[in-house]
Amino acid sequence: MTADLDALRDRYMIFLKAEKGLSRNTVEAYARDLAAFLDYCDAEKLRDASAVRREHLLEFVGRRRESGRSARTVARNLIAVRGFFKFLLTEGIVATDPAELVGLPKLRRDLPDVLSESEVEALLAAPNRGKPAGLRDAAMLELLYATGLRVSELVALKLGRVDLDAGYLRTVGKGKKERIVPTGPFAEEILERYLRNARPVLLKGRVSEYLFVTARGGSMTRQNFWTIVKKSATTAGIRKAISPHSLRHSFATHLLSHGADLRVVQELLGHEDVSTTEIYTHVERERLKRLHKTAHPRG
Repeated sequence: MTADLDALRDRYMIFLKAEKGLSRNTVEAYARDLAAFLDYCDAEKLRDASAVRREHLLEFVGRRRESGRSARTVARNLIAVRGFFKFLLTEGIVATDPAELVGLPKLRRDLPDVLSESEVEALLAAPNRGKPAGLRDAAMLELLYATGLRVSELVALKLGRVDLDAGYLRTVGKGKKERIVPTGPFAEEILERYLRNARPVLLKGRVSEYLFVTARGGSMTRQNFWTIVKKSATTAGIRKAISPHSLRHSFATHLLSHGADLRVVQELLGHEDVSTTEIYTHVERERLKRLHKTAHPRG
């Protein structure tokens, strides 16, 4: 069995897409990060995967940092390399994993942008619900805040995956993993109005399997929804820079601040690892510290 690095890289990309169920964009991102390491191997005349040692990886990391790459970029490169060699080890192509004991650069963990509950209320009230497009926009914003869906999951929702009578929807997240998420009464009420009064008007007799549609009858896109969020934020008088993902962050933070269990929030968000969800506990702690500082006489 060949251990040629370039050939193995191609096999690994096929594995990521076919077996791991990753999207084309994610696979391409892995390929770009792995390419940096393969360029290093090529320069060092390392053609065979079994010839790669831990010291090569350490040197690769050092060179990337010396060339001005950020710790985040180098960490991403190294994560791709780790996955690659784990695959090679599982396939029996290499006997040991040279990346196993190479640590990631320490990263400063940026806290996500979160809206206050009053800002969320203002944002949700911003669309003109008297018009079909405005009612659709309001329904999308309400549903995103009620469920914490990723934007890609929101725009990909199909009619058959939403059960308003039962009060839940089914979505397919990263790695093609399906999860069930409650919708909540506020989102259900506006969705019923949208489905009854706005969606047929937007479709003009056309047929679509998607829940949210444009005036041309097509499915909504991430770019379309980004525009909706920006327009609604301006109408609501929200000055901070926000994105569609801000509502997902706000959903998680507000749940935790009202006593939700971290594991429940993890499941609702579709996080594979609870450590990803834990960042929202940091957000809430920072909020409490700011409140203490401004409200306490000795803060």
